[in-house]
Amino acid sequence: MQTVWKGSIAFGMVSIPVRLVSATEEKDVPLRQVHETDGGRIKYKRFCSVDGEEVSYGQIAKGYELEDENMVVLTDKDLANLPIASTKSVEVVSFADRDEINPVSLSKAYFAEPTGDAKPYLLLHDALVSTEKVAIVKLALRQRERLATIRAQDGVLVVQTMLWPDEVRKPHFSFMDDDVEVRQQELEMASMFVNAFDQGFDATQFHDSYREVLREVVDAKIAGQEISRPAESAPESNVIDLMEALRASVAAAEDKPGKDKPATKTASKKAPKVTAKKTAKSPSKKAAAKKTTKSTTKKTTKAPTKKTASKKTTKKAPARRKTA
Repeated sequence: MQTVWKGSIAFGMVSIPVRLVSATEEKDVPLRQVHETDGGRIKYKRFCSVDGEEVSYGQIAKGYELEDENMVVLTDKDLANLPIASTKSVEVVSFADRDEINPVSLSKAYFAEPTGDAKPYLLLHDALVSTEKVAIVKLALRQRERLATIRAQDGVLVVQTMLWPDEVRKPHFSFMDDDVEVRQQELEMASMFVNAFDQGFDATQFHDSYREVLREVVDAKIAGQEISRPAESAPESNVIDLMEALRASVAAAEDKPGKDKPATKTASKKAPKVTAKKTAKSPSKKAAAKKTTKSTTKKTTKAPTKKTASKKTTKKAPARRKTA
């Protein structure tokens, strides 16, 4: 994998030499811009707006436009001499809980691979695992200083760049000022639907269907086959009864093949509204017992009881990493 950055992570007085490689890759079907009549590729030429001359890539610099439309030209040398202290060294400035990081601010992810002694690398990795923390760092990447996090995942350190706080917009939309009230009974029914559909997240169950269909279209064109568009279904009416839609959703979720029946199966199309409300506010002993049984079963499925009891100890001292 291509190295995008090489330097070291300063973990207190410990220096960890690493290189960063991209943790993701694009899987799109590559398409080019072409002339529709003969398939010729479209090419672009760079022209200067002042003298009209074509400009080679090596002559292109960066510029900052002033309010009077004059341009301040910045060369690669100007950008290379910026006083950024974190060019080749990443210093851990603090640690934080994972849920303190706003997911909106997270950007590109990179795997960090040790390029020297692996022991300090594994020490930082295991410390993050046992404390369930992430490291907050600054690093210079592609001529820009960036904020980033370092977390332990799948046995390696993952460096994920972040947006600066002033780059994350604060949401404000007109509906937030409207006096819209969600009824308690609607909330309880929606919560029942969420619980009935709670199956966790398994990444292997998802795939890019658009890419697959596009690949089929390309193969069909190669084979000279006619491409037919599937018939569109008639649009459904937006005028619905919210409670009836929620009841139908819960019923559909509960009847899904292979899905365990939820502990709070009190809602159905015929269930009176007051029953759902009472059950959500004051669950009966029977409902509580069912919920406990479900929770125990779920834990047993994910990890045997014996293994769960020693999970924290295993985190602190991973058996696979005995180093002298």
